[in-house]
Amino acid sequence: MFRSRAKDEKAQAADKAPVTDSSQPRHPEAPKGRPTPKRSAAQSQRRSVANTSMTRKEASKRQREERRAALERQRQALASGDERYLPARDKGPVRRFARDFIDSRFNIAEFFLPMAVVILVLSMVRVAALQNIALLLWLVVIVLIVLDSFVTGFRLKKQLNERFAAENKRGAVAYALMRSLQMRRLRLPKPQVKRGERP
Repeated sequence: MFRSRAKDEKAQAADKAPVTDSSQPRHPEAPKGRPTPKRSAAQSQRRSVANTSMTRKEASKRQREERRAALERQRQALASGDERYLPARDKGPVRRFARDFIDSRFNIAEFFLPMAVVILVLSMVRVAALQNIALLLWLVVIVLIVLDSFVTGFRLKKQLNERFAAENKRGAVAYALMRSLQMRRLRLPKPQVKRGERP
């Protein structure tokens, strides 16, 4: 009753406007041919379109498969030394050099586990002389490991400062010393250099 004549004409034009293909560009002044949806309706429609392509069960299954594939790639990289799929703590030229530096030499710390077993067996024997020898061996092994680790860390730090002056070297020495505590065949990533070979 109180609507203006111009509004009535626009409404009639909108009703008469043909429905066009949404893929074709629309003239900016041409009527849409449909009312603008409310924001809540548009958001719910977008959510339904996004969710209908994959159910929750399918999405979780796909995530599990992707995770399994990533772990398999990582396992192969740890065996082959492939930098692309290594864990973050093993990536980079600094960490690679630290690994090669440790793997290329003999470290007293890598023999700690077998020596510890021998010393433990000696200490369990009910002979006072053998128990005293076992205690002395404990002290000797610990002192040798500390001295060897100190010398190794000092040399490695010097080499890193010479070769990677501009790189971030934080934690590389500690990373290398932790690797030296492991037996060579159990180290991951697998050693890529032979003993005595210069890294």
